[in-house]
Amino acid sequence: MVIVAGLIVAFVLVLIFSDRKTRNCRWREDRTLDVGEGRAYRCMACGALDSTVTGKPPKDCKAGGKSV
Repeated sequence: MVIVAGLIVAFVLVLIFSDRKTRNCRWREDRTLDVGEGRAYRCMACGALDSTVTGKPPKDCKAGGKSV
Protein backbone atom coordinates (compact mmCIF):
# COMPACT_ATOMS: atom_id res chain seq x y z
CA MET A 1 0.00 0.00 0.00
CA VAL A 2 2.88 2.36 0.74
CA ILE A 3 4.35 1.72 -2.70
CA VAL A 4 1.06 2.56 -4.42
CA ALA A 5 0.76 5.81 -2.44
CA GLY A 6 4.35 6.71 -3.34
CA LEU A 7 3.70 6.11 -7.04
CA ILE A 8 0.60 8.29 -6.94
CA VAL A 9 2.52 11.10 -5.24
CA ALA A 10 5.34 10.81 -7.81
CA PHE A 11 2.86 10.96 -10.70
CA VAL A 12 1.18 14.07 -9.26
CA LEU A 13 4.56 15.79 -8.82
CA VAL A 14 5.52 15.05 -12.43
CA LEU A 15 2.24 16.58 -13.62
CA ILE A 16 2.75 19.67 -11.49
CA PHE A 17 6.34 20.36 -12.51
CA SER A 18 6.22 19.42 -16.20
CA ASP A 19 6.29 22.35 -18.61
CA ARG A 20 3.61 21.81 -21.25
CA LYS A 21 4.94 24.57 -23.54
CA THR A 22 8.20 22.75 -24.27
CA ARG A 23 7.29 19.14 -23.54
CA ASN A 24 7.58 17.99 -27.16
CA CYS A 25 10.37 20.37 -28.22
CA ARG A 26 13.94 19.10 -28.47
CA TRP A 27 16.11 22.13 -29.24
CA ARG A 28 19.54 21.58 -30.82
CA GLU A 29 22.05 24.33 -31.58
CA ASP A 30 22.56 24.95 -35.32
CA ARG A 31 25.92 26.73 -35.60
CA THR A 32 25.59 27.24 -39.35
CA LEU A 33 22.90 29.87 -38.67
CA ASP A 34 24.62 31.70 -35.76
CA VAL A 35 24.85 35.48 -36.14
CA GLY A 36 27.13 37.54 -33.89
CA GLU A 37 26.28 37.02 -30.23
CA GLY A 38 23.07 35.14 -31.02
CA ARG A 39 22.80 31.36 -31.15
CA ALA A 40 20.42 29.62 -33.56
CA TYR A 41 18.41 26.60 -32.44
CA ARG A 42 16.33 24.09 -34.41
CA CYS A 43 13.63 21.91 -32.85
CA MET A 44 14.15 18.26 -33.75
CA ALA A 45 10.48 17.47 -33.13
CA CYS A 46 8.70 20.10 -35.24
CA GLY A 47 11.52 21.73 -37.26
CA ALA A 48 10.95 25.23 -35.87
CA LEU A 49 13.85 27.71 -35.89
CA ASP A 50 14.63 30.29 -33.22
CA SER A 51 17.59 32.24 -31.90
CA THR A 52 18.63 33.48 -28.47
CA VAL A 53 21.36 35.74 -27.13
CA THR A 54 21.57 33.95 -23.79
CA GLY A 55 23.27 30.87 -25.24
CA LYS A 56 20.45 28.68 -23.89
CA PRO A 57 17.71 26.99 -25.93
CA PRO A 58 14.32 28.73 -26.23
CA LYS A 59 11.76 28.05 -23.51
CA ASP A 60 8.63 28.13 -25.70
CA CYS A 61 7.59 25.96 -28.64
CA LYS A 62 7.72 27.83 -31.94
CA ALA A 63 5.85 25.22 -33.95
CA GLY A 64 3.30 27.78 -35.19
CA GLY A 65 5.85 29.91 -37.04
CA LYS A 66 9.46 29.87 -38.03
CA SER A 67 11.65 32.71 -36.77
CA VAL A 68 15.40 33.26 -36.97
